[in-house]
Amino acid sequence: MRKHNKNHNQPSHSKPEAVRMRIDKWLWAARFYRTRTLAKEAIESGRVHYAGSRVKTSKEVAVGDELQIRQGSATAMTEKTVIVEALSAQRGNASAAQVLYSETDESTERRAYYAEQRKLANLARPDNKPNKKQRRELQRFKDKQD
Repeated sequence: MRKHNKNHNQPSHSKPEAVRMRIDKWLWAARFYRTRTLAKEAIESGRVHYAGSRVKTSKEVAVGDELQIRQGSATAMTEKTVIVEALSAQRGNASAAQVLYSETDESTERRAYYAEQRKLANLARPDNKPNKKQRRELQRFKDKQD
């Protein structure tokens, strides 16, 4: 005799909609990092904060949570404050990833300000390197100053 299966019409792989998910998996799905390993390393090194404090890789996020994410090199570091809008276990294209979060207005303004400052700092550099004659003249000038 066969047992009666209550869920015989539902496929075995279907799950209810995820309410929470691991932060490393969400960062990967939202395309902040190319791999889950890079997301894990960023979390462990303290570049991802939840509610103002460092988190562990196993921290679960839900819709409405606010995250501070630092990305980039030491010279071009950007910090984003994002609010989790949706959860996804799969990594999609860039437009699908942008649906998963929204950046706060003050974060956008802060990033624009720092980008402008970096641009202004680059204006002080010459357009090209000095040639041999100019290098000799610079060296003579420096020697006179000493």
